[in-house]
Amino acid sequence: MALASAVGTTIEWYDYFIYSTATALVFNKLFFPSLSPAAGTLAGFATLGVGFVARPLGGIIWGHFGDRVGRKAMLVASLLLMGLATAGVGVLPTFEQAGVAAPVLLVVLRVLQGISAGGEWGGAALMAVEHAPEGSRGRYGSFSQIGVPAGLILAQLVFFAVNSSLAPDTFRSWGWRVPFLISLVLVGVGLVIRLRVEESPVFARLRSNDTRSRLPIVEVLRARPWQVVTAAVSFIANTAIGYIFFAYLLSYGTAVLKLSSTTMLVVVIVGSVVWLVSIVAAATWSDTAGRKPVYLAGSVLLVVWSIPFFLLVDTRQPWLLVVAVVVLNVGLGATYGPQSALFAELFEPRFRYSGSSFAYAVGAVLGGGFAPLIATALQSATGTSLSVALYMVGVGVLSLLAVLAFPGKPPVTVRAG
Repeated sequence: MALASAVGTTIEWYDYFIYSTATALVFNKLFFPSLSPAAGTLAGFATLGVGFVARPLGGIIWGHFGDRVGRKAMLVASLLLMGLATAGVGVLPTFEQAGVAAPVLLVVLRVLQGISAGGEWGGAALMAVEHAPEGSRGRYGSFSQIGVPAGLILAQLVFFAVNSSLAPDTFRSWGWRVPFLISLVLVGVGLVIRLRVEESPVFARLRSNDTRSRLPIVEVLRARPWQVVTAAVSFIANTAIGYIFFAYLLSYGTAVLKLSSTTMLVVVIVGSVVWLVSIVAAATWSDTAGRKPVYLAGSVLLVVWSIPFFLLVDTRQPWLLVVAVVVLNVGLGATYGPQSALFAELFEPRFRYSGSSFAYAVGAVLGGGFAPLIATALQSATGTSLSVALYMVGVGVLSLLAVLAFPGKPPVTVRAG
C-alpha cells in the first residue's frame, strides 16, 4: 500500500510540477509574448497561482466524498482529472496561434489541476497512514510525501532531457509539449496501481458501522477549527519556500543571474534528491521523537537559512548553489516528512479526509500559491534578492509560531472509528 501511494503521488505531482517548470522556462514567451520578459514571467507565475486558489475547493470536494464514499475512489478520480488537464496543456495552441484564447485556456486547465491537487494529497496520505501499524505512521506516511520531490525530480529530468537534446528554437516550438504528453502514459500506469489497492481499513470500519459524517467539512470546522487553522498555517512556510526553490529559482537563475537552464535544472534536481531523502529520515525520526520536535527543528532551519541561501545563490558558483539548496531542502524535508501522520492525528476519522485536505490546501494557497509571483515582484521592485530572503524569513516565522501551538502528543487515535 505504501509503495502504491508513493508511485501514484509521484505521477500526480509530476503532472503538477511540469507546469511550474514550463512557467519558469518558456510560458512567458509562448502565452504572454506582448509583455516584457519580467512582466511575462509575472503573468506566467500568476497562472501558476490560479491553480492554488482552486485547491481549497478541491479539498472540500474530494474531502466530502473521501469521507462519504471512500479514500480509494477519490484517489482514482483525482489522478484521472490531473492527467487529462496536464495532457490538455500539451496540446494547447500558443498566443501566436490562437490569440487571447490561449492564455484563457491555460488558466482553465490550471484550475482543473488545482482542483485535482486539492484532494490528492489528503487521500494518498490517509491511505498510507491508516494502513500503517501502530508506531510506524510517520514512516508509512512518508511514502505519500516522497511523491512530491519524486514527481519534481521526474519533471526536472524529463525537461532536462528534452531541453538538452533539442535546439532552443525547437524546444520553444514544440519540445516543451513532450513532458506534458508523457503524462498520458504515466497516468495509465498510476490508474492500474491505484485500482488494485484495498480501501483504508479505517474508512471500511466507518462504513460498516454507518458512522460516516453527513457534512464532514461543516463538522470539522465546528469541532476542530483550531486544528484546521494551525495545520494550514504550519504548512505556509514549507510550500512558499518550496516553490521559491523549485519554481522561482529556475527563473531567477536564468533571467537574473544569467546561468544556463541546464545548470539550474541540475541544481534543482540535486536539491530535490536531498528533499526526498530528508522526508524519509524526518518521518521515521518522528515515530520516536514525536511529530512536533521534528517539525520544529525543520521550521527553525528554514528561518535561519533563508538569508544565507540567497547569499550563496548570488555568487553564481554552481557548487555554492548546491550547498544552498542542500541545506534548504533538509529543512523542507523535516517540515514535510512527518506531515501525513501529523495531520491525520489532528482529526477524527469521520471527517479526517476533509480536515486534512482543506488545511493542506489552504496552507498551499497562502504559501506556495503566489510565492514565485511575490518573489519575482520583490526582485523586480528592489533589484536585490535580499527582499525575497526576508519574505522567506517572514513566512518561516509565521509557520514556526503555528508549530509551537501544536499539542505535544497526538490528540486523536488514528485507527479509532
